[in-house]
Amino acid sequence: MAKLTKADPQALLDWYDRHRRVLPWRARKGQRPDPYAVWLSEIMLQQTTVPAVKPYYEKFLNLWPRVEDLAHAPSDDVMKAWAGLGYYSRARNLHACAQLVARDYKGRFPDTEEGLRVLPGIGPYTAAAIAAIAFGRHAVVVDGNVERVVSRLFMIEEPMPKAKPLIREAAARLWPQTRSGDFAQALMDLGATLCSPRRPTCSLCPFFGSCKAAKANDAERFPLRAPKTERPTRKGAAFYVERSDGAVLVRTRPPKGLLGGMTEIPGSTWSPDFDLDSALDHAPVDASFIKLPGRVEHVFTHFALHLTVYVAQVPVRSKAPQGARYVPGDELDGEALPSVMRKIVEHARSARKTKRSA
Repeated sequence: MAKLTKADPQALLDWYDRHRRVLPWRARKGQRPDPYAVWLSEIMLQQTTVPAVKPYYEKFLNLWPRVEDLAHAPSDDVMKAWAGLGYYSRARNLHACAQLVARDYKGRFPDTEEGLRVLPGIGPYTAAAIAAIAFGRHAVVVDGNVERVVSRLFMIEEPMPKAKPLIREAAARLWPQTRSGDFAQALMDLGATLCSPRRPTCSLCPFFGSCKAAKANDAERFPLRAPKTERPTRKGAAFYVERSDGAVLVRTRPPKGLLGGMTEIPGSTWSPDFDLDSALDHAPVDASFIKLPGRVEHVFTHFALHLTVYVAQVPVRSKAPQGARYVPGDELDGEALPSVMRKIVEHARSARKTKRSA
């Protein structure tokens, strides 16, 4: 086996200058990065893919072009614009952070990792990314793509997540003193294109001559993963109540906790031992409910959810119970419904279409 050369950060930067991705939040070569754009994209990109984020980013920027605009937006509007992107605590923190920056920092984001980390929703990674990309600070930025590149480059045998400190230490040794933001984005681009999880294109990589895993023809094995633990399942019931004028009963979830502040179809608690025989005890109104065949399934980070859906139609003059409201049917899709609630709506609508066509 040929002797490995030392990884050259400049080789990656040269590659990046030729092959950098064009992304809506990324400054063009020679342009000054917009801290608001960098912050907004980094919050959205947490645990979410670039293709999924692009339309949401563009929507937010069209609605609220400056951090002050976002700060003054009604909370409900922000949650509606975020609906479907998931991890809804990010949206609440996003709005809180915009309000703080507009009020206490006169619309200017702090330009250091330490200053950024005091803001809502900004942890170590996001602070480093904004400091490096928006302000050119020397900050080591390690996301999932960077973890993959570095773990292969140095052939780190410790499984994730225990490998994270080792990967960060290795990345810090590699990090150049200049062009820190470009280097961070270059590593991200490398991981998203050539150094992909499956079938990496090692021969075209600027680090090929220095990558231990590539030389061992074993790149796909990294980063090592600890055996997955089985995700527990919770069960529950959802109640799709429709008035004869087409309005649908909804309510807003508490501001804190899972799906906080989002609109939901009323339902039961979710638990591993949910008793389906007593599901109607949780119904939000007194009505003749029909249990739909099948179920709605959704996967959260820490558990899988199975929901049985019940539907009922009530008179047009029916009043919503305390804490709930009726939304006109043609406005329901514009509500801040998270993905699991949209699945419930679709399940109910599909059953109604099937009944009409029968």
